[in-house]
Amino acid sequence: MATYTDFSDIPTNLARPKTSATLTVRVIKSLRYRTERSLVLQNINLETTTVGQLKDISRQAIQTQPGWKPYRNVQLDTLKLYTQAHGAKTTNLIINLDHDEWILADDSTLADAGFENETEVSFFNRDLYEQFKQDPETTW
Repeated sequence: MATYTDFSDIPTNLARPKTSATLTVRVIKSLRYRTERSLVLQNINLETTTVGQLKDISRQAIQTQPGWKPYRNVQLDTLKLYTQAHGAKTTNLIINLDHDEWILADDSTLADAGFENETEVSFFNRDLYEQFKQDPETTW
């Protein structure tokens, strides 16, 4: 007889092991026009995958998966934590402009950077981000 385990009380960020997490990468084409698309990556090992490897995985998915053609010419070079499951979100709809310490170094593992299951990160061009911080006005 099969046993049933009730996971309804387990928060989603703890429901999966760190060796098989689901992450959302918010690929940002334009900060000013708030153009972004979410890339969902599954079965990511947070304990062994580095930030640099996550960038490579994301770039590979953008280059090979259908529907990403408008994003293929964007120079994506920076990852920054956006939110974690059950955490507070920023009021800015495209990227959190505060907490520059959340910009991630390429050599740290995702677990060391604070990633959990269902963490969201922004993937963007650093130069465009710095320009947008100086004048954070959005256009339609």
